[in-house]
Amino acid sequence: MTSKAMECMKLSEEQIKVLEDSFKKVSKYPDGTTLMLIAAECGLSEEETQKWFKLRNAQWRQAEGLPAELGSVLD
Repeated sequence: MTSKAMECMKLSEEQIKVLEDSFKKVSKYPDGTTLMLIAAECGLSEEETQKWFKLRNAQWRQAEGLPAELGSVLD
């Protein structure tokens, strides 16, 4: 991932691996409990984890040719 916003988060390779695995295997939009568990596993706050998922989802949607935000009708 090379997004400047992602780089500003200063995550370790292990944290990125856990986050990416969760994104791919668990959910692109984790609920509160799942987010809390992922955050604990990574050693991040829930807010940092939620921010990562928001940024990662925007990247994924852009790569898929979808609008930047879920439910957006803008092209």
